Amino acid sequence: MRLPRFEYLEPDDLTQALDMLASHKEDVKIIAGGTDLLVRMKNQLLTPAFVMSMKQLSGLSYIKNHDDTLTIGAKTTLADIVDSDDIQEGYTALAQAAERVGAETIQHHRGTISGNILQDTRCIHYNQSRFHRSGRQPCHKDGGKICYARDEGDRCYSTYQGDMAPALIALEAKVVLSKKDGKRTINLSDLFTSDGFHPFSIEPDELLTEIILPKQKNNSKSAYQRLSYRSAIDYPITSAGVMINSKAEKIKKARIVVGSMSRAPLFMVKASETLAEKSLTDIDAFKEAAGIAMDNAGTFAVHNAGSTLEYRCDMTFVMVLKALEQAAGIEK
Repeated sequence: MRLPRFEYLEPDDLTQALDMLASHKEDVKIIAGGTDLLVRMKNQLLTPAFVMSMKQLSGLSYIKNHDDTLTIGAKTTLADIVDSDDIQEGYTALAQAAERVGAETIQHHRGTISGNILQDTRCIHYNQSRFHRSGRQPCHKDGGKICYARDEGDRCYSTYQGDMAPALIALEAKVVLSKKDGKRTINLSDLFTSDGFHPFSIEPDELLTEIILPKQKNNSKSAYQRLSYRSAIDYPITSAGVMINSKAEKIKKARIVVGSMSRAPLFMVKASETLAEKSLTDIDAFKEAAGIAMDNAGTFAVHNAGSTLEYRCDMTFVMVLKALEQAAGIEK
């Protein structure tokens, strides 16, 4: 498979990068590590006129610990996240998510936090070669009017399978979106549209430049669990990021986020609320929350991730339960 023709752009700094985005908008795609973009281009799923590299934007590679927040530059590699003592100690779910993305070579040399967050939704009926797709009518995501993952689907039901976002949303992350004439800060959860065709609410001339995490207190613990067929080589078929805030062995606040089951990460509000004032050792409460998360996630899932729907739902229960137990410090 060959890459389609395109013009390569390599800005020297952030200002020049934002100028290029303002000029080219929908015609340009951004390449950080390229582990997702280049594959889609080779399969003719994308044919941008311009590809803009972030290679020279070294100013976007950092992890900074502030009084009330921890900030991460968009170009920070997954390996730097794994190796950060601040993240390992205060944001366990994020470190665990980064450890599970790809092989170590990808984590060190290609995979970046923004690239993983902004990877496109996926579907086994869509993420195929041009030759494979030519044997049938195009689906919604390919510009057609059919969804092969859901009978009589009136929209694209492709699935978001990134690892970092579920962990970050559980940790209440925000993101900074920069453009030529300013920037805005939004909750990471608001970056997702739940539209498989246009999965992100980022404008064509905007660049994700920073992730902001609130400072985690000593009584806040988090964890991330994911399931895939070949460990880190494959995308997850279900995952869970959780955060538990406790006091005197009682849960004061919990956040459960399920990934890889819908067009966006799913913040399980009802399941999270059931854990309020429950003991950190209340396994039955954890099982109840995991069951609610499983049921709610199951209403969004479709047959498009290379596994049966029943198995993915069952294992969502397992992933949520394991993450809760780990965050609560329950040894198995």
